[in-house]
Formats: sequence, C-alpha cells, structure tokens
Amino acid sequence: MAQDDPLSSAENGSGQAGRLATNIVFFARTLRAAGLPVGPGSALEAVRAIEVAGINNRADFRCVLHSVLVKKHEHTILFDQAFELFWKKRGFMQKLLAMLSPRAEPMTQDRKPAPAGATRIAEAMFKRSDQEQAEPSLDLDARLTMSAQEILQKKDFAQMSADEIALAQREISHLRLSDDLRPLRRYIADARGDKIDPRRSFRLSLRGGGAGIELAFRSRVEKHPPLVAICDISGSMSDYSRIFLHFLHTLTAQRRHVHTFLFGTRLSNVSRALRHKDVDEALAQCSSTVEDWSGGTRIASSLHVFNQKWSRRVLGQGAVVILFTDGLERDLSGELQHEMERLKKSCRRLIWLNPLLRYDRFEAKAQGIRAMLPYVHEFRPVHNLASMAQLCEALSGQQGTREVDPRVFLRRVA
Repeated sequence: MAQDDPLSSAENGSGQAGRLATNIVFFARTLRAAGLPVGPGSALEAVRAIEVAGINNRADFRCVLHSVLVKKHEHTILFDQAFELFWKKRGFMQKLLAMLSPRAEPMTQDRKPAPAGATRIAEAMFKRSDQEQAEPSLDLDARLTMSAQEILQKKDFAQMSADEIALAQREISHLRLSDDLRPLRRYIADARGDKIDPRRSFRLSLRGGGAGIELAFRSRVEKHPPLVAICDISGSMSDYSRIFLHFLHTLTAQRRHVHTFLFGTRLSNVSRALRHKDVDEALAQCSSTVEDWSGGTRIASSLHVFNQKWSRRVLGQGAVVILFTDGLERDLSGELQHEMERLKKSCRRLIWLNPLLRYDRFEAKAQGIRAMLPYVHEFRPVHNLASMAQLCEALSGQQGTREVDPRVFLRRVA
C-alpha cells in the first residue's frame, strides 16, 4: 500500500520524490504478483517516465504508469483495480484493517460477487510471508465440504486468482473432443464399402478381357465438420475472452479445420496465429494483430463483414459456428437480425455462448439479445470449466437439452 499518500505529496511539490519512487517499485511488484509481465526494468522505466513527464494530476500519473507497465490490452482491467487500491488517500489502510477485523458476517443469498480481477489484486497486495503462511489458521467456509477440483470446475473465471487461472488453463489444455465424423457427398475406394463402384468395376473387368466382372466397392468420405468461432473481445467480455482463446487454441491443436475470428468494432482473422504450438506465442500474436481489444462492440457490422468476405470460404461441409458474445449491441437496427438470419442459414449449427448466463436470474430483456436469440440453435453459458466441458460434449455431436433451447428464454419475457 502506498505510504502516507506520496502521490498527493509529490503533486504539492513537498519533496517526496524518493518515497514516490519506492512506492512505484512496490506497485510494479504488486502488478507482477497479480500476473502481469512486469519486471525490474519496467519499474525503473516507470520511475524515469514520471521524472520526465512530471505529475500534474492523478489522471496524468495513471496514464504514464499505464503506458509503461501495461503491455497487453487485456491487462488494463487488472491495472486499473490495482491502481485504485494502491494509490489511495491517507488512512485507507487503517480503514481496511478495521474492515478485516474478525467478526461474524451475516450470510445473505443476494450477496454480490467481487469485481472481476479483484481476487488476483487482493492476493497480490496482501500476500503474506512464508513464515506467516506456515501458521495454522481456522477458516469456516461451506466450500470445505467440496474438493478443490470441484470448486475449480464451478468457479467463475472472473473471480479466480492468478494461480487458479493457471490451473484452469492447464485443465483446458486437457479437454478433448469426441469423434463426430460427418459423411460427405464424395466417395472413395473401399473394399468394405456398402456401394458398388461401377467405373472401377468396369476397369477391373477389362484387365481380364471382359470374361468376368470383378465388383469394386466404395464408401463416403467422413470428416470432422469445420469449427468457426466468432469471438467478442470488447470491454464487457475482457474477463472471459483471453481464457476462451486458450480453449480455441486447444481445439485448433486437435482439429484441422478450425477458424477463429475476433471482433470488437471490426473483424479480425486470427486463425493462423492460433496454430502456433506455444499458447503464449499464439495469444501474443493475436494481441498484436487485433487493434480494438477491450473497446466497443459492433456485432451487426462485424457479422456483415464475416458474411460478405468469409462465409463462403469457411462455412462449407456442415460447419458449426460458435458465437461468443454477451449480445450487448451498440447499434440496434434491423441489420443485426438480417445478418444473424444469414449466418444461421449458412451453417449446420449455430451455438451462442454468453457469459451472462452465469446469473441464475438472467432474462433476455436486452434488445440486442432478443434480436439474436431466434436465429441460434443453442444458447449456452461459458463462465467456468464445467460449462466448457459441456460445450465439448455439444461439439462432439450430442444434442442439447431443453435448458439450452433459446426459445425458453424468449418465452420468459414474452
């Protein structure tokens, strides 16, 4: 925690440069503990940047630190929460300690979850030493009746700590799709086929002078249907987009025809980037390719570009489309319904993954969601490992239950 509010002291010119530099180093260590790639060199660069730029106000101070310490768009949300907690006014630490004092807290069912990324920031800022961690403690929690693996399977990605996210990414890399081979119209020679191949049969008969006809058989070619993922990377989806890209990287390694598109305010094709064997290298190339990460959302215009430029290239042979978005469209018009209808008619299955379904009381009241629901085959949540495992079962050819039928959500608000 910042000591005696050095930011305010430096703004007033009271000669607290040394204390400010020390707190900047502590702040960089906090970001590193929270999972951001911040090293000693970045901390020194931040101190030099503050010396060069000066401190006119809090907003300028935040922008300077952000430009030096944040390397990827998806790390902005963690940086903002760490900045707000670390550079608090004097007396915040005392108030926080008073709030953390042992006392009985009433359990309510309407308790709101912590903000996304708050667990990682709190773990990084208030990390105890090894000696303190060795002391026995007694924590009364209902989750003690469940195994750690079960807790990880059902925990929301946005509420996970840095270590839990690493474990979740490891579990995602172990997910496997079952064989869901689909017959094509093309045939190949097959001695055990169920259909006679007339041309090959006549050619074989010519070898013996036409005295006898040796029957040749054929069978249909079977292939996995192509998977096409259209993923929303806007600010409202930033807590789930990166870990969902880990899932798509796993699918790309297992299947040949997997195409991934990212959109915020524009559409970007990152299929080639996700073919790298190293997941970190693949995600780094995706981040450098996409310019509108954690920005606004334009679903209709992005789907229009996909339908116009890419649908005929990737939506062949019974393709399955995964639409990953919360459906909170900025521009509401009839174009969204038209593009969704065109997308549904171009593929065999259209599966909509929406993180908002993690709420038990979710209702399809938003106009963008109501405009898109009639044109999807399945409406599924994607906020934890259990939901991703269910998605793998759905992609393996298993039919969805009534719970994922989009018409059920439309009837609730009818």
